[in-house]
Amino acid sequence: MGLYIAQRLIAAAAMAVLATLVVFLIANTVPGDPVLAQLGDMAASNPETVREWRARWGLDLPLWERYWIFLTGLTRGDLGISIASQRPVLDDIAQYAPATIELATIAFLLALLIGIPLGIVAAVWRDTWVDNLARAVSLIGVSSPTFWLAFVMLALFYGGLEIAPGPGRLDPIAFPPDEVTGLFLVDSALARDWETFHDAAAHLVLPSIVLAAATIGLITRTTRAAMLESLGQDYVRVGRAKGLAERRVILGHALPNALIPVVTLGGLAYANLLTGAVMTETVFSWPGLGRYTFRSAAALDFPAIMGITLVVSVSYLLVNLLVDVSYAALDPRVRR
Repeated sequence: MGLYIAQRLIAAAAMAVLATLVVFLIANTVPGDPVLAQLGDMAASNPETVREWRARWGLDLPLWERYWIFLTGLTRGDLGISIASQRPVLDDIAQYAPATIELATIAFLLALLIGIPLGIVAAVWRDTWVDNLARAVSLIGVSSPTFWLAFVMLALFYGGLEIAPGPGRLDPIAFPPDEVTGLFLVDSALARDWETFHDAAAHLVLPSIVLAAATIGLITRTTRAAMLESLGQDYVRVGRAKGLAERRVILGHALPNALIPVVTLGGLAYANLLTGAVMTETVFSWPGLGRYTFRSAAALDFPAIMGITLVVSVSYLLVNLLVDVSYAALDPRVRR
């Protein structure tokens, strides 16, 4: 097990170094002129202003030298200064990350609570109306565009039925709880401010459903396929032949083995939820990393783009590492 973890750590470190190069090249070769995007037409027509601006952000240096400056900054935990906000990129990410983590975590838990039971039921009652319903829900979740589903949910439950709160993390007249973690549910619970807790929870309902929709479909389909394979194994037949209760055969014998691919998919799905909430956060005015990423890309704020993309890459690497370790813990054959 130790050798297996060491191999995965070395591979993750190599991928992280490679990710810095890819991130740098993408941010610095993207089409568009950051000078024009930041200064505007009038200021960009002044050669002296343009020269000073390019020197300030290092755009007058060779590409290899800018990459070296980027790498040396990373060793100090410095992701650069955002052009748009004039603040350290790391501070901006720390400000916006809690909102995204809270939304993605609730969406992930919702996907697990719905997707796994739905996949189990679909496999146990294969080719019945229950299975057809589960596959329909899965197909709709995977196929529905996020932005379309977000607009539909917002228009129906907020604009039409008026039973859901509007966009944002809290009502406009509400005050956020004292910041401890940046997660409104946690901070309001710690402060025993249950009114703010209920307000924050209500605002999480619609965006978390929208964000979880595709993941619910994937987890349902994966769980169903894995359960069908497990239910066809010899040890399940032996358990039934011994007279074990069907509930024990399904939950005690088939399900543990079926969860192995679900663990792999679940880890990557959570990383995807953390980094793929741009549309959901934009439609619901959620002040998270998704909106920050969108604004940075629109403004050609390349230090922010590099910082966010690197954080996303490292997040995927860490989650993938944890998935590999948990996969080996669940299945001894992987270690061998």
